[in-house]
Amino acid sequence: MEEIVLQQSKIQFANEVKNYYSEILTDEALQFITSLHEEFNSKRIALLKRRKKQQAIFDEGKFPEFPRETKDIREGAWKANEIPHDLQDRRIEITGPVDRKMIINALNSGAKTFMADLEDSNAPSWKNTMEGQQNLKDVNQKTISLHDAKRNKSYQLNDETAVLLVRPRGLHLNERHLLVNDEEASGSLVDFGLYVFHNTKIMLENNTAPYFYLPKLEHYLEARWWNEVFTFAENYLKVPVGTFKATVLIETITASFQLDEIIFELKEHIVGLNCGRWDYIFSYIKKFRNHPNFVVPNRDQVTMTTPFMDAYSKLVIQRCHKRGILAIGGMAAQIPIKNNKHANDAALEKVRKDKEREVKNGHDGTWVAHPALVEVAMNEFNKYMPTANQLHVSRNDIQITEKDLVEIPKGTVTEAGIRKNINVGILYIEAWLRGYGAVALYNLMEDAATAEISRTQVWQWLKNEVMLEDRRTFDNDLFSDIFDDEVEKIITEIGSENMPNTKFELAISLFKKLVTADEFEEFLTLPAYLHI
Repeated sequence: MEEIVLQQSKIQFANEVKNYYSEILTDEALQFITSLHEEFNSKRIALLKRRKKQQAIFDEGKFPEFPRETKDIREGAWKANEIPHDLQDRRIEITGPVDRKMIINALNSGAKTFMADLEDSNAPSWKNTMEGQQNLKDVNQKTISLHDAKRNKSYQLNDETAVLLVRPRGLHLNERHLLVNDEEASGSLVDFGLYVFHNTKIMLENNTAPYFYLPKLEHYLEARWWNEVFTFAENYLKVPVGTFKATVLIETITASFQLDEIIFELKEHIVGLNCGRWDYIFSYIKKFRNHPNFVVPNRDQVTMTTPFMDAYSKLVIQRCHKRGILAIGGMAAQIPIKNNKHANDAALEKVRKDKEREVKNGHDGTWVAHPALVEVAMNEFNKYMPTANQLHVSRNDIQITEKDLVEIPKGTVTEAGIRKNINVGILYIEAWLRGYGAVALYNLMEDAATAEISRTQVWQWLKNEVMLEDRRTFDNDLFSDIFDDEVEKIITEIGSENMPNTKFELAISLFKKLVTADEFEEFLTLPAYLHI
């Protein structure tokens, strides 16, 4: 390992690291990462241990509750701090990984904001992570450009671009390529720390600031941790407390029981909550996976109109607006369907209806995965939201109960659903292992969250030996038959002679191990990360 000594601290790089990205990993930046690590990593690990204790309670058959100890916070009349001028109107947000072409296209897309993603749509190889930081630095210095020699096409920023937000990795992910004092660094702290260290000054000069999306929070104590990280970094960089702003993704079932508490803990820094629908479904299945008779139907049957999803979406709107922050709707994952106008029109109509429902419910904005969806989503929000946002829509007409948030969705499990989950899961993991975190599959943009649903459903259905719609039992024998058949289809499509040039052998092995293991793996990216 390459080793650097900074004052009394020690930084080490993994043996496979060959490029040390000298513009990003300066001594001063590494010292800042070290300070963050020494102050907050042990607290992060304690929060992760707390998650395991909570899971043990769910495994006893219990469901989440609104915390009794925070009743005063839920019933109080307080509000979060004011929203900055350039985050007041977020009607359409586009998201995507931090590769150079994606960043330029997204910022030029016509969306109000762009979330540059170091998390679920970014496979966190050393190259992707560090080059992503360089790309973000170039954006803020307004020097980013790209020439595609194959297409003889150049890319550069328009005069007017979307407002930039950045999503760091979740608390559960380490940065295994970087050790501080013999401990793997936190992916969260590396992503956040490098970004604010290199960009805070220039962003303030540009009349904006570092803005973030915070993923996969499961408890208000995790929001408190992030607030402390923000405050520490602001003091370190000598900028006013409250300079950094965050939108929290509500994408775990436990977080929806603590919306007021999460906002309260971050009230100096928070500007919104977002309904991260795909991870939310994943979390819902994962947390209650060991409950008897708990089965969630085919992924395609669980939509935002499903009762438990509709309840959480409306509760987010109500609590956000009570606290003076924005409520952002969920992702439209559709991508253009070329050479099939009928199918493409049907997909766009599905997006239009989804966005119409969100804006009428009171959301202040929404997510799209592709520039081609910006216009159709924008039209719906412009039609029904003439103001910059809908903070005036209180939604005091609704009363969401604890039972509403966990109502088991009705539907069926089918062989086609099993096959789709196996196919999508393997295809996504293979692409992820090659460094691609956002993958277009069957006219949808898949990321780690949708792949998590696929493998979690197969694990749960197999563990429970569910009865399929055609009355067959999904047991180990049936799984093996379907799995082997789907693998054979993939090999036939790729060509057996081409398999050595892919990551399919490893992806197939990983997926099968994940869905047949006795103990559920919390995140598929944890075992997969060892291979990139």
